[in-house]
Amino acid sequence: MGKNNVVFLEVIEWFDETGRELVHRIPEEGSGEIKLGAQLIVRESQAAVLFYKGKAGDAFAPGRHTLTTANIPVLTKILAIPWAMTSPLRAEVYLVNMKVFPNLKWGTRDPVAFKDADLGLIRLRAHGVFNIQVVQPVLFINTLVGTMGIFTADEIEEYLKRVIVSRFNDHLGEHLDSLFNLPGRYDELSEGLQKRLQADFSRFGIGLEHIYITSITPPPEVQQAIDDKSRLGVLQDLDKLIKMKAAIAMEKAAESTASAGSGMGMGMGLMMPAMFAEALRPQAKVPQQTATCPDCNNPIPTDATFCPHCGHQQVVFHQCATCGKNIPPNAKFCSKCGSPTDTKPAPKVCPQCKVENLPDAIFCNQCGEKLT
Repeated sequence: MGKNNVVFLEVIEWFDETGRELVHRIPEEGSGEIKLGAQLIVRESQAAVLFYKGKAGDAFAPGRHTLTTANIPVLTKILAIPWAMTSPLRAEVYLVNMKVFPNLKWGTRDPVAFKDADLGLIRLRAHGVFNIQVVQPVLFINTLVGTMGIFTADEIEEYLKRVIVSRFNDHLGEHLDSLFNLPGRYDELSEGLQKRLQADFSRFGIGLEHIYITSITPPPEVQQAIDDKSRLGVLQDLDKLIKMKAAIAMEKAAESTASAGSGMGMGMGLMMPAMFAEALRPQAKVPQQTATCPDCNNPIPTDATFCPHCGHQQVVFHQCATCGKNIPPNAKFCSKCGSPTDTKPAPKVCPQCKVENLPDAIFCNQCGEKLT
């Protein structure tokens, strides 16, 4: 309402009809002439960033906000006659979807090399799902979105897949010696991989909520070797298995239907008071949502502008590529490590197969050799 006109003020709001949009810019066709007094409506699952005269301002929390620009209805058009009735005071609003985007899939496009302690060099395929959430709207827009009008989860999913696969290869090489020890360790590997990926995702203002490993599959001949070893393990305990089956059969024969029915009824009677007590118990209060300060890592309220522990501003514009320190918009050098803000880490080249890997990769994705 009130958009793209000369007289009326704008009412800016956005609804994600697709469920896949991370960022939506208003106006959609480019920059606009948002007027003084325009109303911005931000939902609970959103955050908004006003770009005025090319620079990002503060991030707006949920609620109704009155925007302040120098564009005055009618008068601005008259003063913009030298610029063909187009005001040079350009302004646009980026609305960021702060909800959790679940069920994004990751997997190895090509098998990754893994040096197994028992089987030697083998190639593995792995698949899983992960959930992401935008935690720093300004940093996310400045590093990934740029000036795009619409940015969806599909456009970032492919890049995040490649980062996950590279880190997964490093993590597997450090924490797994043989595929024979893999069963029962999926949760442990997932938790370690999530901690390893937090730094990669936070550089873009994204939080990795959860990551799950659903399968790690070796080649068919390796699977056959694992099955053969499992069969040998079963045969070693064959005598115990036969004795257990015989004991279970005798126990079932000694039972009768009548006694089983009365025992079940008695059990339900004992459970009913506990079920009523649980239903009448007052519900616990929902705790206040908190976030983590990117500078001191202490918990803070989600709507805090400054950290109450270290005083750090929570709106992150840029981060140092070397140490991850938050950098002011116009800084040329990092205040922590002294590196120039425009430097980017070079990719690490494998000395064996000459394939490029991520800058801080430990194992090569192509040949599995440890990188120096």
